[in-house]
Parts: sequence; C-alpha cells; structure tokens
Amino acid sequence: MQISLILLQEIARLFLILLMGWAVVKLGLLTTADSRVLSVVMVYLVTPCVIIDSFQVDYDPQVVRGLLFAFALAVGAHALLLLLSRLFARPLRLDVIERCTVVYTNAGILVIPLVEALLGAEYVMYSCAFMVVQQVLIWTHCRSLLCGTQGMDWKKIVCNVNIVAIAIGAALFVLRVPLPTVIGGTLSTTGSLLGPLGMLLSGMVIADAPLGELFLTPRNYVAVALRLLVCPVLTVLLFRALGVAGWLADGKAILMTVYLACISPACATVTSLAQLYDSGAARASALYVLSTLLSVVTMPLMIGVFDMLL
Repeated sequence: MQISLILLQEIARLFLILLMGWAVVKLGLLTTADSRVLSVVMVYLVTPCVIIDSFQVDYDPQVVRGLLFAFALAVGAHALLLLLSRLFARPLRLDVIERCTVVYTNAGILVIPLVEALLGAEYVMYSCAFMVVQQVLIWTHCRSLLCGTQGMDWKKIVCNVNIVAIAIGAALFVLRVPLPTVIGGTLSTTGSLLGPLGMLLSGMVIADAPLGELFLTPRNYVAVALRLLVCPVLTVLLFRALGVAGWLADGKAILMTVYLACISPACATVTSLAQLYDSGAARASALYVLSTLLSVVTMPLMIGVFDMLL
C-alpha cells in the first residue's frame, strides 16, 4: 500500500500541472494549438534526453538480464492486450479507435517520471523496453487499423526519435562509454521536464474538450474501462499465474516498470495518427482525455492490486 500512496502523490502532482495547462488556455494566455510547440520539444528533445541518460549506469550482467527480462515482459504484455482487443471486439462491438485505446497506452509521457519517483532513476532504462515494443506495433498494427492497409512502415520505426535514442543509449551502455559530466548533467536536467511538459500538454488539450458531453456519453466508458481496469487486472493475474516476479532477484521491481505502462491512459499518438489518416480523430481525442482524467483514480488502485497479488 505504501507504493500506492506514493503513486497517488505523484499523480496528484502531475494532475495539478494538468490543471495549470487547462488554466492557461481558459484564461486566454495560450490556445490549444500552441500545445504543438510543447509537443515538439517533449518528443524531439526531452524524451530522448531521458532515454539516453537512463542508460548511463555501470555495465553489469545482472542489468543486461534485467533488460532482456523487461523486453520479454513487454512482448508478453502487448500480446495479451492485442488478444484482449480481438476477443472483446465482437461482443462489445468495439470500433477501430476503441480497439487501439485498449492496446496502446500513454507510457511515454507518464511512466518514466513515475518509475523514477517510485523505483529510482536506475530503473528507468527498463521502461524503455515497453516503449520499443509499442513503437513497433504503433507503426504496424495500429497504423494498419487506422488507414486500412497492411505492412510495416520501417522508416517510421527505425527513424523514430525514441528508437534512435534507445539505440544510442544502449550502445553507450554496452560499450561502457560514460558521458562527460557536463553532457550527462544537461541530459538529466532536460529530462526532468518530461512529466511536467506531458501533463501541461494534456491540460491544454482538455481545455477545448466538451467535458460535459465527454462524461455523459455512456459509450465512452466501455473502452476506457477496458483500458484502465479490465486489461490491467487481467495482466497482473497473468503475471501472477506465471510467477514472473520471482524469475529474477529484482523481478518484481522490473515487472512494475512494465505494469505501470500497462495501466496508463490511452495513447496520445493514436489521436495524432487518427488525425493523419482521417479516421475518427475526435473520438480518439475524447477517449484520450477521459482516460487521462480517470487515471488519477485508477492507476493507484491498480498498483494496489499489483502490490497485493505480487
């Protein structure tokens, strides 16, 4: 329960920053369109700094085993989410946007600052495993659902700035190349902006959303409940059944980095892709906003379930 309380405090802080983003738009100081500038800064500058900096740890065979373990967990978690989205699609009549909401989470924005706060900076690198797997699926499975075509956009995958940052960080780790103090400190300082920027962006997007309609549309709660409650519970039950927390000495902590990603709200990238392919962007945005708001309650609850079962 202590971890749940810490998580609740961290999410509460991030939620207050979200309210600040909402306020600056409502007061007319900025517009929702201005959030694109912050989005560029966060995606192309802040997040890569966090990723590269997270790999600046001493090379250790145990860390390598932990990374491989995290990748295996990430692949397993995504396989389960893909399966659940397919199983629920027909009985619940899930549309394409709802299926994407079930599978893809906003891990890139929320998980890294939460992992750092709950487990320490040394565990941030393990959270990159989930991001790699998700990026590959976003530009294959998610893209094919939204635009109705098959195949992989390898250029989008390989040239994705987060994937490039992971490759650089992993290379420095494997080659045991420490960054100079000034550069490392710069990356660390810049990376500390990730959580605040992400929640400011969310607040600015929410400011233009019709919240009354958002909360009063019953259908919205179907996909959001699957994303925030049903899938996390089934995921932790699978982890418990397989006993994966005991596979490594610090298996439970590494498992939590993956589980935090699994319980995050809907992925903002789905909304961007829906806009790009003209495939239900307004619907995707509504589910993103609603799941983000409700995650303030559900994420601590799901971590409590995790802590109780594992």
